[in-house]
Amino acid sequence: EICRKLGILSNNARITGLIGPLELMPEEERFINLMTKFSANLGFLWTDRPLADAIRAAGSAGFDAVECHWPYDEPVDDVRAALAETGLVMLGLNTLRDYPSTDSNMASGEAGLAALPGREPDARATIDMALSYARQINAGYIHVMAGNAEGPEAKACFIENLRYATKKAAADGRTIMIEPLNAFDAPGYFLRTTAAARRIISAVGARNLRLMFDCYHVARTEGDVAGCLNRMIDIIGHIQFSMMPDRGPPCPATHQDQTFGPDYGPDYEMLFQHIADLGYTAPLGAEYRPTGGDTDASLGWVSDAQFRAR
Repeated sequence: EICRKLGILSNNARITGLIGPLELMPEEERFINLMTKFSANLGFLWTDRPLADAIRAAGSAGFDAVECHWPYDEPVDDVRAALAETGLVMLGLNTLRDYPSTDSNMASGEAGLAALPGREPDARATIDMALSYARQINAGYIHVMAGNAEGPEAKACFIENLRYATKKAAADGRTIMIEPLNAFDAPGYFLRTTAAARRIISAVGARNLRLMFDCYHVARTEGDVAGCLNRMIDIIGHIQFSMMPDRGPPCPATHQDQTFGPDYGPDYEMLFQHIADLGYTAPLGAEYRPTGGDTDASLGWVSDAQFRAR
């Protein structure tokens, strides 16, 4: 039903995204819309208002879906009403950075708990909380945040907590995501590369564990975003994007070259087409920081045909 709302069902197609690869039925499943679809990440966009109002703003701006970071202080009924009013799907949310605090500003210094030996009860409490909230608003995925850690004990802890999460999530058809973060923005974070994420996913061995592929983090850490997409497309559950080096909104390649120089990128006109060519048709997550905090002023790219791959 989520796929139908987003228009990603296709005739004789293998669709990747949201909950992993889907083998679709023949004639009756028609392709509704070939244009690239976008999800507004409300952890960065319209942060000047309650989440319910941010959802309404995303709908008015033409987004196809929404996603968020830490919605736990937001009244569930308000969020659910806004989703129903706009017809948007909430793709997913994050586990808390710490527990029992619901502070989203990282005041405790933590960046998640799932890879922290000795914090297993707290990590699993954040997983349970995220699944409960997701269930109430029908969000499809939970991003389980690893936290700041290193070494084999942290890896073993992360794997066991992910086994717990995937088993709980599978009970009602939800997906668990893990996301590599770059060292510039998240120093000390346990999960750093897509290759490391693949090894974790393999070790956990759960079909509902997927890679959250953030083009910005991958560009900063690994460089070759298109090549990395090629290598990881079979395990990707969601794709997010923003520009280097300032994590701003996408802009055409010609504008990048003239204004920002060679280190500004990636070229999203090319990259969105590449993603479409790989058969990925789920909404791409706009997780960028609007210049000056003004989301509405940053939205010129949403209607720009250059970013709507066909």
